Amino acid sequence: MSVTYLEAIRAAQEKALRDDPKVFIYGQDVGRFGGAFKATKNLAEKFPGRVMDSPISEDAMVGMAVGAAMDGMRPVVEMQFADFSTVGLNQVLNHAATTYWRTGKPCPMVLRLPSGGTPGSGPFHSQSMETIYSHYPGLVVMTPATVEDAYSMLLEAIGMEDPVIFCEHKLLYYHLKAEALPNEAVPAFRARVARPGRDVTCVAYSAMLHEAVAAAEELAAEGYETEVVDLRTVKPLDTDTILGSVARTGRLLAVGESWPWGGASAEVVARVASEGFELLDAPPKRLNAKDTPIPYHPNLWAAHRPTAVRIAAGLREVLRY
Repeated sequence: MSVTYLEAIRAAQEKALRDDPKVFIYGQDVGRFGGAFKATKNLAEKFPGRVMDSPISEDAMVGMAVGAAMDGMRPVVEMQFADFSTVGLNQVLNHAATTYWRTGKPCPMVLRLPSGGTPGSGPFHSQSMETIYSHYPGLVVMTPATVEDAYSMLLEAIGMEDPVIFCEHKLLYYHLKAEALPNEAVPAFRARVARPGRDVTCVAYSAMLHEAVAAAEELAAEGYETEVVDLRTVKPLDTDTILGSVARTGRLLAVGESWPWGGASAEVVARVASEGFELLDAPPKRLNAKDTPIPYHPNLWAAHRPTAVRIAAGLREVLRY
């Protein structure tokens, strides 16, 4: 019996609710309806009064969670889409992120963001918001790319004393499966070598991990071995694992689904260039989505985001240097 990425998220929330009475879930239609993507299906019935529908106000949702967290609770807030979280930016960035620094009180809350694109979703339901949230001190930003990480990292996020932005990719909800939930887990702040290699390093995260692995398989047929590194968490960033990989390969391509101005991929390239310049045999490069709003049409969307074909082309460019 297999477990989907979405089911892993639901299972993690159920375990957290069962294990800790301070945990509760709050969001639009998360109760009887089970959430926009059914990530909270049946949880309201199992935990009466602890899986609560919110008003249609992201600002109010996050503000309530900040107050509850400061009072000792552990709220898990579900945004229907990551894009909508911008309505609550003031509460996230100016309150949740600064609470400990200003008051000495922890703010243990999780903001779940259904992130990234799917065919036909368009510009208002497809954005990758990790760049914005990573810019601000005081926030942890997780980007799980596997079923196992969706489960274990969400549990770790709920148990943390800091506010966590949990970017779960919508494209992976039903398409990604594992045989079972993990009994043990790698700590969330540690990157993972998803595929070992010797010729070039490809750093990716979230859904781009799977595109990167597919690109690596394509290049393997040409005689090149690509090492694929899964960041898992983009803030804080595991620079040591990245540099260790570049030390083995001498080349780097950083890939992200977000837009090309700034972002996790830019930070990876900057850190390797400044802290590991002597390790490089070629200029480090990055690959992101096109610098345009996200298109509706599935064919245009496929051309907008990095795909295995585009990543393979980028890796060849780095290898040719």
